[in-house]
Amino acid sequence: MATITSAPFIRHLSAAPTMHVQHLHRGALRHAGAGQAFWFRPLDAAISEIPMDDRELSVVVALRTADLQQLSAPVTVTYRIVDPALAAQRIDFSIDLRTGLWAEQPLDAIAAPLHGAATAAVVHLLAAQPLEQALLSDLATLGARATGILAADVRLVDLGVEIVGVRFALLRAEPDVERAMQTPAREAIQQDADKATFARRALAVEREAAIGENELANQVELARRQEELVATRGRNARIEAEQAAAASAIAVEAEAGRIRTAAEAQADAARATGEAAAAAERARMDAVRDVPTTVLTALAMRELAGNLPAIDHLTVTPDLLNDLLGRLGGSR
Repeated sequence: MATITSAPFIRHLSAAPTMHVQHLHRGALRHAGAGQAFWFRPLDAAISEIPMDDRELSVVVALRTADLQQLSAPVTVTYRIVDPALAAQRIDFSIDLRTGLWAEQPLDAIAAPLHGAATAAVVHLLAAQPLEQALLSDLATLGARATGILAADVRLVDLGVEIVGVRFALLRAEPDVERAMQTPAREAIQQDADKATFARRALAVEREAAIGENELANQVELARRQEELVATRGRNARIEAEQAAAASAIAVEAEAGRIRTAAEAQADAARATGEAAAAAERARMDAVRDVPTTVLTALAMRELAGNLPAIDHLTVTPDLLNDLLGRLGGSR
């Protein structure tokens, strides 16, 4: 929008650099170009402001494909005015000389033929294809082809309009048809998910089985080690018993040897004592061999008297006295 400053009988206009201004004074061209700034008299001036920047127009094209299915194709067309003088001749870009605003809606005048041309181009590109093929089309390729078709449109060229590019958004079928077409893919995805679930479960079962086998192997190994421990303890106990028995046998043998040695010593001592006693007895017998009987009797009586208990009273009977005297007399 141009900026207009008022003064008595005269006004000043300042335009943006992206706006092409065309000033006609009584039908003659006085100023033309982008970013113009000049004084003018409103009574005999006609000023047009043509945009030179890129503009976008969004179009949603609904069409029927070759298999009679409804298809919606959102399209964004980017364009610019490359011939402002031609555009000003074909479309009213004049501005209000007080406010600087367009007196009409010139961009709508450009949008109408551009909308029709974009719709025709999209229909031409997609209507001859089946729905599935159209939905699988490359959007960048479609945009390039649509750009070429619009760039060659004579109506747009006569308006001084250049097509910068065409962008396609996501092509959509009717909701019911789209859900039906999505079903195989969803089923395939679900099948893949089920396969992954089954594989995960199978892997979990295998891992559980492996864990169970490991636990069983550990238990078997533990039992084997316990068996080895019991066997080792039994072997050690047997060895200890054998060693204890051997030690006991050695002790018994030693005790028997000691006892045998002591018995032999006692026997030797007894034999020596007996021999000594026998020798003494022989010597005593040899000593008393030639001694008279009376002497021997007296000695015996003395020995007997020495071994008799103490006698407090002695009773001598006549018979005992006669017998003693008789023995004494006979001995003479």
